[in-house]
Amino acid sequence: QVQLVESGGGLVQPGGSLRLSCVASGSISSINGMGWHRQAPGKERELVASISSGGITNYADSVKGRSTISRDNAKSTVNLQMNSLKPEDTAVYYCYYFSSGQVYWGQGTQITVSS
Repeated sequence: QVQLVESGGGLVQPGGSLRLSCVASGSISSINGMGWHRQAPGKERELVASISSGGITNYADSVKGRSTISRDNAKSTVNLQMNSLKPEDTAVYYCYYFSSGQVYWGQGTQITVSS
Protein backbone atom coordinates (compact mmCIF):
# COMPACT_ATOMS: atom_id res chain seq x y z
CA GLN A 1 0.00 0.00 0.00
CA VAL A 2 1.02 3.57 -0.72
CA GLN A 3 -0.39 6.62 1.00
CA LEU A 4 -0.28 10.08 -0.54
CA VAL A 5 -0.71 13.37 1.30
CA GLU A 6 -1.12 16.57 -0.70
CA SER A 7 -0.71 20.17 0.35
CA GLY A 8 -0.55 23.62 -1.16
CA GLY A 9 -3.96 24.29 -2.66
CA GLY A 10 -5.98 27.41 -2.05
CA LEU A 11 -7.52 30.54 -3.48
CA VAL A 12 -5.39 32.62 -5.83
CA GLN A 13 -6.05 35.53 -8.14
CA PRO A 14 -5.68 35.18 -11.90
CA GLY A 15 -2.04 35.51 -12.84
CA GLY A 16 -0.90 34.23 -9.48
CA SER A 17 1.13 31.18 -8.55
CA LEU A 18 0.77 28.12 -6.35
CA ARG A 19 2.99 25.22 -5.46
CA LEU A 20 1.46 21.81 -4.77
CA SER A 21 3.35 19.14 -2.88
CA CYS A 22 2.65 15.45 -2.39
CA VAL A 23 4.45 13.06 -0.09
CA ALA A 24 4.23 9.32 -0.65
CA SER A 25 4.73 6.78 2.10
CA GLY A 26 4.40 3.02 2.47
CA SER A 27 5.65 0.44 -0.02
CA ILE A 28 7.55 2.78 -2.35
CA SER A 29 9.29 1.25 -5.33
CA SER A 30 12.46 2.77 -6.73
CA ILE A 31 10.87 2.63 -10.18
CA ASN A 32 7.62 4.56 -10.32
CA GLY A 33 5.73 7.41 -11.83
CA MET A 34 4.18 10.28 -9.94
CA GLY A 35 2.17 13.25 -11.00
CA TRP A 36 -1.00 15.24 -10.85
CA HIS A 37 -4.45 15.01 -12.35
CA ARG A 38 -7.24 17.50 -11.89
CA GLN A 39 -11.00 17.47 -12.08
CA ALA A 40 -13.10 20.54 -12.58
CA PRO A 41 -16.84 20.58 -11.81
CA GLY A 42 -18.78 18.76 -14.49
CA LYS A 43 -15.63 17.61 -16.27
CA GLU A 44 -13.64 14.40 -16.42
CA ARG A 45 -10.41 13.98 -14.53
CA GLU A 46 -7.43 14.93 -16.71
CA LEU A 47 -3.68 14.62 -16.52
CA VAL A 48 -1.87 17.81 -15.60
CA ALA A 49 1.73 16.66 -15.36
CA SER A 50 3.73 13.53 -14.67
CA ILE A 51 7.32 12.66 -13.85
CA SER A 52 9.07 9.31 -13.83
CA SER A 53 11.57 8.20 -11.23
CA GLY A 54 14.18 8.91 -13.90
CA GLY A 55 13.00 12.50 -14.26
CA ILE A 56 11.15 12.28 -17.57
CA THR A 57 8.32 14.80 -17.53
CA ASN A 58 5.07 15.20 -19.41
CA TYR A 59 2.62 18.11 -19.35
CA ALA A 60 -0.88 18.74 -20.56
CA ASP A 61 -0.93 21.32 -23.34
CA SER A 62 -3.15 23.51 -21.18
CA VAL A 63 -0.41 23.99 -18.55
CA LYS A 64 2.73 23.61 -20.65
CA GLY A 65 5.01 26.60 -20.23
CA ARG A 66 3.23 27.69 -17.04
CA SER A 67 3.96 24.71 -14.84
CA THR A 68 6.95 22.76 -13.61
CA ILE A 69 6.82 19.33 -12.05
CA SER A 70 9.71 18.09 -9.94
CA ARG A 71 10.43 15.31 -7.52
CA ASP A 72 12.74 14.31 -4.73
CA ASN A 73 13.19 10.55 -4.86
CA ALA A 74 14.92 10.44 -1.49
CA LYS A 75 11.88 12.04 0.13
CA SER A 76 9.28 10.37 -2.15
CA THR A 77 7.90 13.82 -2.89
CA VAL A 78 6.50 15.35 -6.04
CA ASN A 79 5.88 19.06 -6.48
CA LEU A 80 3.95 21.06 -9.04
CA GLN A 81 4.71 24.74 -9.46
CA MET A 82 1.93 26.51 -11.33
CA ASN A 83 2.32 30.07 -12.56
CA SER A 84 0.15 32.50 -14.49
CA LEU A 85 -2.91 30.74 -13.15
CA LYS A 86 -6.19 31.14 -15.01
CA PRO A 87 -9.80 30.71 -13.88
CA GLU A 88 -9.95 27.56 -15.99
CA ASP A 89 -7.27 26.03 -13.76
CA THR A 90 -9.86 25.87 -10.99
CA ALA A 91 -10.24 22.23 -10.02
CA VAL A 92 -9.48 19.62 -7.44
CA TYR A 93 -5.92 18.45 -7.96
CA TYR A 94 -5.06 14.84 -7.23
CA CYS A 95 -1.58 13.46 -6.71
CA TYR A 96 -0.98 9.94 -7.96
CA TYR A 97 1.67 7.26 -7.62
CA PHE A 98 2.04 4.49 -10.18
CA SER A 99 4.17 1.37 -10.02
CA SER A 100 3.91 -2.28 -11.09
CA GLY A 101 0.49 -1.76 -12.62
CA GLN A 102 -1.06 -0.17 -9.54
CA VAL A 103 -2.19 3.42 -9.09
CA TYR A 104 -2.72 5.18 -5.81
CA TRP A 105 -4.41 8.54 -5.39
CA GLY A 106 -4.26 11.31 -2.87
CA GLN A 107 -7.39 12.80 -1.34
CA GLY A 108 -7.22 15.88 -3.55
CA THR A 109 -6.57 19.55 -2.91
CA GLN A 110 -8.68 22.41 -4.24
CA ILE A 111 -7.25 25.21 -6.34
CA THR A 112 -9.59 28.10 -7.00
CA VAL A 113 -8.48 30.88 -9.33
CA SER A 114 -10.72 33.88 -8.93
CA SER A 115 -10.58 37.60 -8.41
